[in-house]
Amino acid sequence: MYKCEHYTDSIFYQFEQTAKFCRYLGMQIFTKLNISISMDEFTAMDVIMVHGEICQRELARLLLKDRPNTGRILNSLEDKGYIERFADTKNNRLVRRMRLTHEGKEVLKETSEVIRNYVSKLPRVFTDEDKTELKNMIIRFRQSLEQEVEVNI
Repeated sequence: MYKCEHYTDSIFYQFEQTAKFCRYLGMQIFTKLNISISMDEFTAMDVIMVHGEICQRELARLLLKDRPNTGRILNSLEDKGYIERFADTKNNRLVRRMRLTHEGKEVLKETSEVIRNYVSKLPRVFTDEDKTELKNMIIRFRQSLEQEVEVNI
């Protein structure tokens, strides 16, 4: 069994530090490449693209952001013409859903390509097989945590 004497030796700390470095790298890439949207906007657009016409609450849950922050991101994307929001019903309740506009899809595609090209030039630490295995292990770990953590968004 894995034991650690200090929190800084734990897998939780290592994940937290790695996540912070990934976030910093992402913000630096967006700034360095002069990308017209923020990293949060890009992430929201990608989630909307993958999950289709979702409501703000679902988006907030997937982004792990509170609804006011999610609302600010969506307002910015809507002002830029990258998403459109519309009324719908869910469980007999009125909800606002969103979807990417044609322009939003184009910006997402172009931004994804720019980021992919930049990241492909970074030093390679893992093989593709290593990345797949690591991703699957992280997903399993996160899913086990989701069973224990209450997230109120």
